[in-house]
Amino acid sequence: MATIRPFAALRPKPELASRICELPYDVMSSDEAVALAAGNPLSFLHVSKPEIDLPRSTDPYAPAVYETGRRNFRALIKQGALRQDPQPCFYLYRQVMGRHSQTGLVAVSSCEEYLAGTIKKHEFTRPDKEDDRVRHIEALGAQTGPVFLVYRADPVLAEFMARRTDASPEIDFTAADGVRHTAWVIRNPPELELLQARLSAAGPTYIADGHHRCAAAARVFNSLNGRGQSGWFLSVLFPHDQVRILPYNRVLQDWNGLTPEHALAELARVFCIAETSLSTPAQKHELSLYARGAWRILRFRPEFLEASDPAGNLDVTLLQKHVLAPIFGIEDPRTSKRIQFVGGIRGTDELVQLVDSGEHSCAFSMFPTSLDDLMAIADQNGIMPPKSTWFEPKLRDAMFCHLL
Repeated sequence: MATIRPFAALRPKPELASRICELPYDVMSSDEAVALAAGNPLSFLHVSKPEIDLPRSTDPYAPAVYETGRRNFRALIKQGALRQDPQPCFYLYRQVMGRHSQTGLVAVSSCEEYLAGTIKKHEFTRPDKEDDRVRHIEALGAQTGPVFLVYRADPVLAEFMARRTDASPEIDFTAADGVRHTAWVIRNPPELELLQARLSAAGPTYIADGHHRCAAAARVFNSLNGRGQSGWFLSVLFPHDQVRILPYNRVLQDWNGLTPEHALAELARVFCIAETSLSTPAQKHELSLYARGAWRILRFRPEFLEASDPAGNLDVTLLQKHVLAPIFGIEDPRTSKRIQFVGGIRGTDELVQLVDSGEHSCAFSMFPTSLDDLMAIADQNGIMPPKSTWFEPKLRDAMFCHLL
């Protein structure tokens, strides 16, 4: 079961939403954030990446950074750009990116259920990234970036959402990246009760994106002994049949002391290799390799597949086990500086650019991990390798904030 609650969200004034709401803090560098927020004092990047308002030499984890974020957050509230609803509500949040559309339910989910494992996770978290989010939540007294949760699709919920989103939305804007963001408010008590009951009956929820936000919220809950609203974390819950996973590609810095010819010979022991003009693989257990100005298609040889183990049979796992560690000497991709991860939203042209620049040796274009694999691994309390999934479109920070 999944326990959710309505909450009184802090939300942008509708006519200012397009200027306030921003991509998540962790999908861009500080320099990119500076460029995105330029000339826009309402940009939420002044809150989510407040180092942009301090000298460039400032440590992004310095106390002054969190204090600047707190001050900027309070300024948006004081001037009325962000306003809190007078009563607890649920919200519907639709995103449209090209031909893809997904509609989620905005609610607060239980920190206790996260700690108990009822909310399923599939990644380890890094303490330093957790620490950063804890300090951010504590400084603001709020959660401002939602956790992306998935539930198994329910026909009653699907019908309800389709009917309710026929009404006029309260917020509707298209961001600079072309993604349309639309929100509706659910205030009617019978509808609130229906949504709570149906989600409770839908089975467990799964963290798709936002493991560090979730872990940080649970830590704040523990440190506050559940005071205020700290026992709940901001979440958007999507039916599993609407979400989309893009690949998370890999770029290597060097050949690990091998010649390119020797490296390709080593790869041929693991893959059937053929030259191709295609930069994206067509199916699971197929990768595309870019090196020395050409693409090659790589298909795992059958003896390397591990069909009985969902986590072990992921392409990212197989690549790490049979290629990155033994051939390229990358034992821990979490800490190695010889590997770079590139989200699928950036496309394969970026892989070509990184390699052709001479700063990297080769790139692997991955086939995206499936949501079925993710849920199967999470159901077994398994862990996926780092950078296994890239969900798109990204949820916008400040569309909904949860005050503690």
